[in-house]
Amino acid sequence: MSTDFSDIETVIEGGIAVVALNRPKKRNAVSLAMWKRLAQIFGELKERPEVRVVILTGSGGNFCAGADISEFEAIRSDAEAARAYEHATDAATIAIRDWPGPTIAAISGYAMGGGCGVALACDFRVADPSAKIGISAARLGIIYGSLDTSLLHRQVGLANAKRILFCGDALSYEECLRIGLVDIPAEADAMVTAKELADRFAGNAPLTLRGAKFILEAVADGSAVAKATRIAAVIDEGFRSADYREGRTAFMQKRKPVFVGR
Repeated sequence: MSTDFSDIETVIEGGIAVVALNRPKKRNAVSLAMWKRLAQIFGELKERPEVRVVILTGSGGNFCAGADISEFEAIRSDAEAARAYEHATDAATIAIRDWPGPTIAAISGYAMGGGCGVALACDFRVADPSAKIGISAARLGIIYGSLDTSLLHRQVGLANAKRILFCGDALSYEECLRIGLVDIPAEADAMVTAKELADRFAGNAPLTLRGAKFILEAVADGSAVAKATRIAAVIDEGFRSADYREGRTAFMQKRKPVFVGR
């Protein structure tokens, strides 16, 4: 199924949704309307049980050049307007970060500023040698908020996060691999490697993937104790599921399991 939202296109096939930023002439720079639409799309995908994995990418050879700076004079001209704008960008980032299943950013070309931010909101960043990733806020007089800064810090550590924010440069593919800004290297095309990874995920039990992500995120942010009741419920749901029965049966019968997500 293909749904065209003009500047953002979503294609769903085989349990995998590919969400592509689609402004190639602007290197997929994200307008305010697109930030709002991104949040909506990931919210809608949350209600689609047949979608097991989401790949976020960009069209035309670039992932995303960041926010559309040409709008800033009109919609981000002062502190009050900037807060409203940040509310929209944070809502999109949170929707991506909190999507319950695996998410993969497939990065070719530029992934700058907000483009780097939405890539960091995904579970994995797959990039090919054309990738150039960074945050140029220091060159624009913008101070990044807590959400994007925390995602950057979590991915690359304090010193590397400071260097990225202080310098404002686009880091090379090799440097991104070295500091962990890219998780998985692609030899030729990021989308090909991302699709291969997504296919592997999509063939496994959806409840297991979502449960593992929920628990890992709770462990990572220190909320596992507070969420102990919910974690126990997630584990119990897995043991009660048809997929658990299917997994056991398929193992005994030496065949590939067919999971249905319940």
